[in-house]
Amino acid sequence: MKQRELFLQADAALRSVIDRLTPEQLELPAPAEWTRVKNPLLRDIIADHARDEAWVPAVLAGRTIEEVGEDFPTNLLGDEAPSDDPLGDYLIDKYDRLNDIATVAMREDLDPERIVHLSYGDYPLREYLLHVSCYRAFQSWTIARLVGLDYEMPEELVENLWEQIVPRLDDWRAMGVFGPPVEVAAGADRETELLGLTGFWTPSRATD
Repeated sequence: MKQRELFLQADAALRSVIDRLTPEQLELPAPAEWTRVKNPLLRDIIADHARDEAWVPAVLAGRTIEEVGEDFPTNLLGDEAPSDDPLGDYLIDKYDRLNDIATVAMREDLDPERIVHLSYGDYPLREYLLHVSCYRAFQSWTIARLVGLDYEMPEELVENLWEQIVPRLDDWRAMGVFGPPVEVAAGADRETELLGLTGFWTPSRATD
């Protein structure tokens, strides 16, 4: 299933960025539009990603929020990090473990037409995978850019996004998933073209 491959590529890309973050970087302010948390720090964004990973097995199994109920802990990170382990390290380790579980679940025999239940509606599994893959892929780039990491999305991920997302870009833009396109320099590489089409590119980055 091509949507599963896209998810695994995007999920791995995001993890590769998160695993490079330092405890100090996790205390940096994050854009308010990234989360519902008031005055968010980057660690709040990573906590959101940890929760998102934790939900993957339940969604794939076709469970609803009501069915999951108390099976899903409110505080995935525990009461606090161990006293001898910085909170940042504890948070990233927890994310990694949830990511491992999600990856195993994603490699099971899955029906792309199965209806799964999301907080914003019911969709075929293949559509859910496109939604969460986009989220992960572009967050890998935006988080890396926020903290100044030397990072490019893997070439195979860029090509897969191009194949599966670009043909539907206008529809997704109309739903508010992507912003207006941003012009990039002539002869830009494929990643830059994709970032421009989806509205992520900025002039300051283009002149770096």
